Amino acid sequence: MRDVAALAGVSIKTVSRVVNREGGVTPDVVARVENAVAQLGYRHNLAASNLRRVNSRSAMIGALLQDVSNSFSASLLRSLEDAARDRDVVIIASSLDEEADRERELVEGLVRRRVDGLLLMPATDRQDYLSDELRSGLPVVFVDRRPNGIDADSVTIDNALGAQLAVEHLLAQGHRRIAMLGDLPTIQTASARASGFRAALAKAGIPEEAGLVEVSLRSSEDAFAAAGRLLDSAEPPTALFAARNSLAIGALRLLHQRGASRRIALVGFDDFPLADIVDPPLTVIRQDVNAIGAAVARRLFARIDGDDSVPEHIVLTPKLVPRGSGEIRP
Repeated sequence: MRDVAALAGVSIKTVSRVVNREGGVTPDVVARVENAVAQLGYRHNLAASNLRRVNSRSAMIGALLQDVSNSFSASLLRSLEDAARDRDVVIIASSLDEEADRERELVEGLVRRRVDGLLLMPATDRQDYLSDELRSGLPVVFVDRRPNGIDADSVTIDNALGAQLAVEHLLAQGHRRIAMLGDLPTIQTASARASGFRAALAKAGIPEEAGLVEVSLRSSEDAFAAAGRLLDSAEPPTALFAARNSLAIGALRLLHQRGASRRIALVGFDDFPLADIVDPPLTVIRQDVNAIGAAVARRLFARIDGDDSVPEHIVLTPKLVPRGSGEIRP
């Protein structure tokens, strides 16, 4: 606040009034203070009492995931909580729902509350808006998606390889008309999985058909409708690749409703509870969420403890888990 006051040519009390949205300050002075705030990257501390700690830490970590109700995000959050519990650290979690503005607002709120570190599954295309925070020493670890515009630690899996494993598995069963149910192409993971899908077909010498690819599916209901369109087409697929767990759930419901669950093969990306007890049990590409969570916690707490080494980008390998649905022959 002293720095902001000096740059703006006002008193510390005036800075306090502006950042706390109090009255009694003329518009031109407000503008000078806000310009100084922006220039210096100042963030008002809503938890100033925490700075009385000897280590000046808040014992809080922010975790911004796409959807905490999704089984992947929920399992990841639990893994981080287990690591944080040993350090008496509280996790503040929220869902981004692929909304870039929501991400920036939540990051701003967490930074103002002086969290000790930030776990981010970004919705934004670029994250260079975090440059000031990184320069000031805020530990940030990206999960599921690598950062763009800045360099920071990340923990991801090889999404393209996972999709390729799924399609190659269906090809090995004799399928040649394989359809894909995918998320928004603008999402980093969805784009990589679509690339893996295409690469597997190209490797087998099978041309990709636009009519067998349904993307921009955001929910199980979207996948249900898309799978119905595919099965109702003039030349329906004999196998489906669902590139997200919620999309696999929608496809499962459609196949069961149509009585086609033992006629149309299905492989999903990401495991989820009860996937092994549906009929037939769902074949999936599994991410080791515990390993991902452990790697994230290890990097984040290392940064909080003072590790200033170059950013590390950890890429884990997914695994095909055959259970029955992906082994149905055409």
